Amino acid sequence: MMRIDHIAYRVADRNETVQFFCLAFGYSVVDKFKIDFDDGTSANCVALQSPESFYLSDGPKIHEGYHLAPEIFVSDGDKNSVVGKWVKERGGIGGIHHMAYEVESVKQTMEEWREKGYAEFTTKEPLSCPGLTQCFTKPSDLTGVIYEFIERDPEAKGFCKENVKDLMESTEEL
Repeated sequence: MMRIDHIAYRVADRNETVQFFCLAFGYSVVDKFKIDFDDGTSANCVALQSPESFYLSDGPKIHEGYHLAPEIFVSDGDKNSVVGKWVKERGGIGGIHHMAYEVESVKQTMEEWREKGYAEFTTKEPLSCPGLTQCFTKPSDLTGVIYEFIERDPEAKGFCKENVKDLMESTEEL
């Protein structure tokens, strides 16, 4: 089973973009963090949750007959960071960087997609943090989209700063 987990945007101004999603779509900020890269640059990240999440006392989950809107992940960065360069290459505006799909097994999904020739990946193996496993594809030859596969333990919420850094760095040459 796959379902959209989140949509990630790389933008010129995360604060304006976050304000837009909050005011226009009813999202709310659930996490903010900074990523410091080894080259001295940085990126600032904001995770947003959908308005439906507020109606579930135990946090966002799939309930029978009810599908939550995906989370939104927004980042901007120093002009020479992996995020800043990506935004600059897209006219200084940025846009959707990737779409993330929650899967039962990231490793198994990577193997299946490799066997079927659906995608190449930016890392040989999935990246893992406690409760969270992820990977990125290279941009699809069919859609131009980078896909992320994400596997969450039932208790895991949000994002793992270390995985975000490694995933961002894995797309630097794309």
